[in-house]
Amino acid sequence: MKVTSSRPLFTTLMLGCALVAVPAYAQDTAPHPAPDSGTDKVDGTGMKDIVVTAQRRAENVQNVNIAVTALSGDALAEKKIMRALDLQTAAPGLTISRSGITDSFNIRGIGLASGSPQVTNGVATYIDGVFQPPIVSNGQFYDMAGAEVLRGPQGTLSGANSTGGAVYLTTQRPELGKIGGYVSANYGNYNNGGVNGALNLPIGEKIAIRASGLFNQHDAWFKDVGPAHSQPERLNEIDGRVQALYKDGGFQANLKVETVQRQTGGYAFQPIATTTANNPYVVGRTNTPWTVSYDSPVANYERAFATVLEAKYQFSGGLTLRSVTAYQNKRLSSVSETDATSLNLSNSTLNQTASANNVREREYSQEINIISPDSGRFKYVVGAYAQRNKIDLHNWSSTNNNFTTLPQPVTNKLLLGAFAQASYQLSDKFTVDAGLRYSHFHVDGSGAVYRAAAGSTIAQVLVSPPVGATVLVPQTGTEGDGRVTGKLALNFKPDSDNLFFAFVARGYKNGGINPPGGSFAPETVMDYEAGWKSTLLDRHLKTQIGAFYMTYNNFQMDVINPLSGQSGVVNLANSTIKGFEASFQAKFNALSLDGGLSFVDSSMSALSLINKWAIPAGVTLPQCAVGVANSSTCYNYTYASSNGGPNLYSPKWTWNVSASYRYDLGHGYVLTPRVGYAYIGSQWAYPTYQASTDLIAARGLLQASVALDKNNWKLEAYGTNLANKFYVAGQNGKNELYGAPREYGIRATAKF
Repeated sequence: MKVTSSRPLFTTLMLGCALVAVPAYAQDTAPHPAPDSGTDKVDGTGMKDIVVTAQRRAENVQNVNIAVTALSGDALAEKKIMRALDLQTAAPGLTISRSGITDSFNIRGIGLASGSPQVTNGVATYIDGVFQPPIVSNGQFYDMAGAEVLRGPQGTLSGANSTGGAVYLTTQRPELGKIGGYVSANYGNYNNGGVNGALNLPIGEKIAIRASGLFNQHDAWFKDVGPAHSQPERLNEIDGRVQALYKDGGFQANLKVETVQRQTGGYAFQPIATTTANNPYVVGRTNTPWTVSYDSPVANYERAFATVLEAKYQFSGGLTLRSVTAYQNKRLSSVSETDATSLNLSNSTLNQTASANNVREREYSQEINIISPDSGRFKYVVGAYAQRNKIDLHNWSSTNNNFTTLPQPVTNKLLLGAFAQASYQLSDKFTVDAGLRYSHFHVDGSGAVYRAAAGSTIAQVLVSPPVGATVLVPQTGTEGDGRVTGKLALNFKPDSDNLFFAFVARGYKNGGINPPGGSFAPETVMDYEAGWKSTLLDRHLKTQIGAFYMTYNNFQMDVINPLSGQSGVVNLANSTIKGFEASFQAKFNALSLDGGLSFVDSSMSALSLINKWAIPAGVTLPQCAVGVANSSTCYNYTYASSNGGPNLYSPKWTWNVSASYRYDLGHGYVLTPRVGYAYIGSQWAYPTYQASTDLIAARGLLQASVALDKNNWKLEAYGTNLANKFYVAGQNGKNELYGAPREYGIRATAKF
């Protein structure tokens, strides 16, 4: 894999930001109240009213019957939420576990527990209203308008693949008639240096352009003491975004073109600490924090291109037609140290192993909405949706520098949907909401898993089909399914400061193919929920409280397929989930406080699967026939049975709290110290429920910052993971991955 330098692009970005840095004191760049992006408005107490847009119209979060954590662009920066992975420190009930080329998003124990291209997200992530494939999804945030984390199935408007919930990320849109922007630069430990900025330019009265970009780099978080001398978890990222807004009367169109380029030193895998019987490579584990020992080089290179066109026309009566058309092209090339060690090759049972993922996913999507006026007793949204994905894999595995298995599946997916949601005000205090959606899914698979020919070169194994290779497992198959999802809710609003609600909702995640010749069924969720949102103490305190009971059927998970010896997807079990959530935001003069709490009690049914811990290293063979002994062509696997346990990636307790205090120093200077703490409880990563291997320990992370503001300038000192905790953040096979170390630095920002 060739990783090229990006210095010319970096130089161009730096020159552009240097021009932007010339202050022209004008408008602040706080999120603007466009009808299609989140914002926050300040009332007389200084308390911010958060506006959310996940239901296709701008609404005060206190008036929406959804369990949601909503953060403005400023709040994301203040809480050091620099990428999607960090959202779990501010949104209770959300966990994001690292697994390598994809991260597993789960809300209330429902989401994604598979790295297979056959499995779709269970927590739908949208950027500017466009659904995101799971790869190349951890780029850094910049020029953001806000983020919304919706908990529970969102089967009407978010549609299929939001069984656990949905995450909506919104970038800043161009503004007509304003010249403005910002530039921000940072430097910290691990040689962490970066700059990001935006420039908003009007062109006449009807057109505005907004260009923004980011560059960030840091040294490796881990030291490789092995012969490979890799640089795991280093970063070099360059992103750019250009948006053009045209508005004339009731018509407006916004075109966005965006690119992402991330180069890292690969993933810092370590063997999970267990016995040599479970994993013989554990003897090569370093057991020293922030240290690995590899004999194969590791690297990761991610690229993404996206273009989105949103067009809207609002008639004189307030009825709005909306169209969102998008194309995405995401590519990833990753080389990993499969055994995560640099063991002595003279031991014939402990070979040098490596693997690579070369993935490309292209997505085309189209959504059409008819949105009623915001006024009146009856409001509605009607729409249709189409999405097509094509996923190409050219992966390889090697042992002692000889290629072995070559997975090259090709997957084509089609998702169609039609939906309607309506709200009717029964009286001054009661409102009923109802929504329905029908989704249809179809998938076709082709390609195969090959066995490489002896002496194959990298050029020979990356073509399709590989030169001289033999077919091990065909990846052909087809599957189609569809479900009705929706929501029925009753809302009671006794006064302007309180909302009580209860609803029932259904969610659905499509099935798929499980080669050779198999398939797996869709997941479905029924959610019964009640909540209370209140504004108290003369609007100085806002609270959100809710309780839920959910039935979750046909949990999809990667297991070893006995027909092939390769990883496959099955419907492993059903489960029930119950719990409660609470959050608050408070402001008393100069003191601001906020926090959130989630309790989730889940229980999966009895299950049986091939025990990955009992498989010898390097075995990827089909199951032997009854009475046939192990050989070079088959293997007799050991099965593990369980009476059930908690859902995977579902900690019982998650909570967070933060506080800030604003000191007015006079002469326009304001000093604001902030402190935050987030706790994520222990969670199971594999359903054999062996505490020594399958349980990810709880963690609590502390962060703090001090900011000095004057007019449009800000200087800030910050620190995250201040205790420098070395903690497991996810698993991949028999290896584990870790979270970020303590990071600290300074950041300077100028707005104009």
